[in-house]
Amino acid sequence: MSRLDSLLQAALSRIESAGQRRTLRGAALAPGGKIRREGRELIDFSSNDYLGLARHPLLIERSREWTLAHGAGSGASRLVTGTSEAHLDLEARIARFKGTESALLFATGWQANAAAIPALLAAAPGAAVFTDRLIHASMHAGLAMAGARQHRFRHNDLDHLEVLLTEKGRDAPARFIFTESVFSMDGDRADLHRLAALADAHDAFLFVDEAHATGVLGPGGAGLSAEMPGRIDLVMGTFSKAMGGFGAYVAGSRVLIDYLVNTANGFIFTTAPPPAVLGAIDAALDLVAGMEAERAHLAALGDWLRAGLDRLGIDHMASSTQIVPAVIGREDDALALSARLEAAGFLASAIRPPTVPPGTSRLRIALRAGHHEGDVDALLAAIEACR
Repeated sequence: MSRLDSLLQAALSRIESAGQRRTLRGAALAPGGKIRREGRELIDFSSNDYLGLARHPLLIERSREWTLAHGAGSGASRLVTGTSEAHLDLEARIARFKGTESALLFATGWQANAAAIPALLAAAPGAAVFTDRLIHASMHAGLAMAGARQHRFRHNDLDHLEVLLTEKGRDAPARFIFTESVFSMDGDRADLHRLAALADAHDAFLFVDEAHATGVLGPGGAGLSAEMPGRIDLVMGTFSKAMGGFGAYVAGSRVLIDYLVNTANGFIFTTAPPPAVLGAIDAALDLVAGMEAERAHLAALGDWLRAGLDRLGIDHMASSTQIVPAVIGREDDALALSARLEAAGFLASAIRPPTVPPGTSRLRIALRAGHHEGDVDALLAAIEACR
């Protein structure tokens, strides 16, 4: 018993009464766009394994090979004893993949954002900070750690951003713009070309989170930022979604990466990623550039699903990617629909506040390369029957 148990239980009760309590449930990814969960095999429309690489034989074998060659652990934080040639070589490869001068590995996307953002803002005291209202919680965490006041622009409303840059940023010693290239809950895209133009016009540092674009979009799956090399100051992305493994990266100029090595506490005081993780990343980079067919298949499935939701009269917002929200509205309605779909053999998790705004609880449908049109049609039929 913890001394806080009574207080914690009261807090949990409040969470539960608001319909927002979450629980952990055992699951394992399976081939063919499926997942095994609590003794059942379901068609999986919730995982972020967009290209099906999490179970790819090459990632598994490369992870095993690097463990046998280099051991199970990395030994320490990289500034103590943990940097190996494998880390350095892989970072050089990531930089080539992203078309940047340099790159730096992190354990997770959350860690990368929460570590890089306060480090960057510490270099520019008094900077004006501009954020899309729907940026990821990890970016908000980094901004909170920095003590930054955010000027939030309406989601993907770059006219609003331009007004804010003019009104709020003109006299600041520096300006920072934070956005995602693909938004994780809405499945829509930022207009990176116009964002870069605004950053140029207002001498602003542009920080783009590509967690849900890496592997899926852009030339060779290198993300939307790769369509405009040299125009974005910092790109963050992950290897835990379409790339099938674990870990994250920050990519940018050599000076930027050197600065983060020296100032990002989440890098300095963290044990280096282990060899098994590095091996899986290396294998994914071997594969992803040649997966144009899988990327085209995902795009076609997204269009097919959105057309089906239109027929059912269900709002899918401005989705244009492999992430398609089916907006239900009330939290309890979204949870109930998700439960009925699971009983029918589909995993389509309900997302509710505080992850999404009140009144927009939804099924967040994540497509995988192992799905086919028949899976999507079956899901649509189940949604229609279970509503």
